[in-house]
Amino acid sequence: MKRLYRHAQIASEDSPKLQTADVLVEGDKIIGVAPSIEKAEGAEIIDCTGRILLPGLFDIHVHTREPGQEDKENIATCAEAAINGGVTGFVMMPNTAPAIDNAGVVRSVLESARRTRIGPGIYTTGAITKGRKGEELAGIAGMKAAGAVMLTDDGFPVDNPQVLRRAMEYAREFDIPLASHCEVKELSGKGCMHEGKISYALGLPGIPAISEEICIARDIRLAEFTGVHLNIQHVSTERGMGTIKRAKDRGIRVTCEIAPHHLMFNHEHIGDYNTHYKMNPPLRTPEDNAALLQGLKDGWFDVIATDHAPHTPFEKNQDFASAPFGITGLETALVSLYDYYIRKDILDWGLIVKRYSAEPRRLMKLPPVPIQEGGIAEFILFNPARTTTFSRAFMKSKSSNTPFLDQTLQGMVERVVYRGEELLVR
Repeated sequence: MKRLYRHAQIASEDSPKLQTADVLVEGDKIIGVAPSIEKAEGAEIIDCTGRILLPGLFDIHVHTREPGQEDKENIATCAEAAINGGVTGFVMMPNTAPAIDNAGVVRSVLESARRTRIGPGIYTTGAITKGRKGEELAGIAGMKAAGAVMLTDDGFPVDNPQVLRRAMEYAREFDIPLASHCEVKELSGKGCMHEGKISYALGLPGIPAISEEICIARDIRLAEFTGVHLNIQHVSTERGMGTIKRAKDRGIRVTCEIAPHHLMFNHEHIGDYNTHYKMNPPLRTPEDNAALLQGLKDGWFDVIATDHAPHTPFEKNQDFASAPFGITGLETALVSLYDYYIRKDILDWGLIVKRYSAEPRRLMKLPPVPIQEGGIAEFILFNPARTTTFSRAFMKSKSSNTPFLDQTLQGMVERVVYRGEELLVR
């Protein structure tokens, strides 16, 4: 079957400017990209006037909650949420029950992923340590052979530096990235939000910025010593970003993630004890927001990643101190980035393609999916003129723990094409 996407504005990582062109798709391949394609016999014509055509997004930090926590989410519902937000591939985190810490569980979750509509685009990490307890190394060789693409104990740091050193050495030898959730637990204590004037005013225990920053510095030093590719997850502070920047300048193999919520929100949003703003690392200060946004624009963040972390309403309806950390993000990321930044000319489409499509795939040693002749047809059509209301009925995730719940933002993911098949049409 042929489809002609006519008069689309095509986004590319290579330019902040959009290129108006027609795109002809046959099967799972793009067979033509040109200012005007007139000969397309038998093709379905899709008018894309005023719309943005951009490569499918890829998220390297997603919690599917399977196995063991399917009341919050499962791989199938997570895949539907991803499609709903224009994400055509993602990487699962290992903090499940049981943890993804051996080859058998890796194979099990990948088999479950293959049964979804974007199965080939779903990958998994493996835990660094058994049960993510930070004590004994997990079966790294077996997990890599079974298909794990990265190692992490996400949700927990590896407290013991000797254990982490050995894990890094294994990861280096198996040529697999190791991702760090950076936190000094003794400093975080029982904190539930950023430590500062707002936590004092609300009477809530705080998590100081140094809890994250000290661990970032430690893990980078270990990475420099071992030569591993280290990925720092969900950076939330200006100082943490500065430490990473200096490491990059020294040639250390370190990459890092920025989550949309750490750009858009800060501790002042928690004024009414809204648990949808509770996450780890916590929301920091307006000054951190501004610095992290500039860091993204300047290229110090390698990827945008949502840290999609679903929880049930029952869990999130507890008091702020008792509620679990986490925010969903797969369905809201692109629309919110457009509403907050792109339409205001703060960020451009080229940056979004580079940091939320191309570079995440490269980090996982996967090829990007640019919209070009001969390429795979894996893209999304975004309509800036429409709006999206993130109602419970609209969202495909089992959970809706997001500050955007029942809010209306500018922009809409209108179509999602995965390997030539239209998975979503609005």
